[in-house]
Amino acid sequence: MARVIWNDVVLAASDACEVVEGNLYFPPESLHQEYFHPVTKTTVCGWKGTANYYDIVVNGQARSAAAWYYPDPKPAAKNIKGYVAFYRNQVQIES
Repeated sequence: MARVIWNDVVLAASDACEVVEGNLYFPPESLHQEYFHPVTKTTVCGWKGTANYYDIVVNGQARSAAAWYYPDPKPAAKNIKGYVAFYRNQVQIES
């Protein structure tokens, strides 16, 4: 089972992740939503579409835009719709 940990808290855990470009994308239901705060930042990938971001806040400490997801990906990336990936330099990812 893959897990995402930061500040001694498990943010997400799943055995149903998708791997895209070396990143693990976690299903939305695997997230502990209380730690995720939407932000206005977006970026565009030519083949995946527009990514939205979350700040992660645990015990009063924040990681800015440390997680991203594609709410409406292009057809080539439909398998990661709503799935969340994390910057490895911001959190610990165990797989």
